[in-house]
Amino acid sequence: MGETGMNEYSDALDDGKSMDEVETYVPFVVNAIIPAINELIELGAKTILVPGALPIGCFPKFLKLYQGFDKTKYDNITGCLLQLNKLAEYHNEFLVKELNKIRELYPEANLLYADIYNAAMQFYRSPKKYGFTNEVSKACYDFTWVLRFNDSVSWWDLSPTICDNPDTYISWDGSHLTEAAYKIISKSLLQGPYTVPQFYSPCLTSMLKEMDVLSSFM
Repeated sequence: MGETGMNEYSDALDDGKSMDEVETYVPFVVNAIIPAINELIELGAKTILVPGALPIGCFPKFLKLYQGFDKTKYDNITGCLLQLNKLAEYHNEFLVKELNKIRELYPEANLLYADIYNAAMQFYRSPKKYGFTNEVSKACYDFTWVLRFNDSVSWWDLSPTICDNPDTYISWDGSHLTEAAYKIISKSLLQGPYTVPQFYSPCLTSMLKEMDVLSSFM
């Protein structure tokens, strides 16, 4: 399953909706995901990996949008916006509860929850440890946004530039991660503890090791 629902939250925030109001969307978003999972199982899907939400409070797009907030609204370690990350956590908690209900209805299905939130928080808490030497609040694609709140929020890219070293950035364009960041998340899901129940495939593990060997020659 794709990372469903993030555009709904993001678009609402872009339109100037308050964080408190957007939080009320969570049950509606999750309850739109659940029927799709049920349908896949009924069509014969045996194993389904369902991702939660990423820590959107760490995205440069929102750090730019809400810049100037009181310091108490930011995480002391990561510099991320606390309330937006709580929105993502609420989405994930609600999703996990609903997935548990599906497991009771379809015990024969192998339903896995992908905790991409905490998989990503690894590098937000210790970016340099993972090779991200640029500031978390900066994106590889240098964007400039002009905000207009009277009827909506509009974005114009005034001076786009692309960085020379994207692997040193967590964010690609302010709202999407770089390949380097997604690679860490993927490995954390396939080889680490960030799926519930834990995902393990000897075939995929072997393939990832081969990819690491090949990348060392490139």
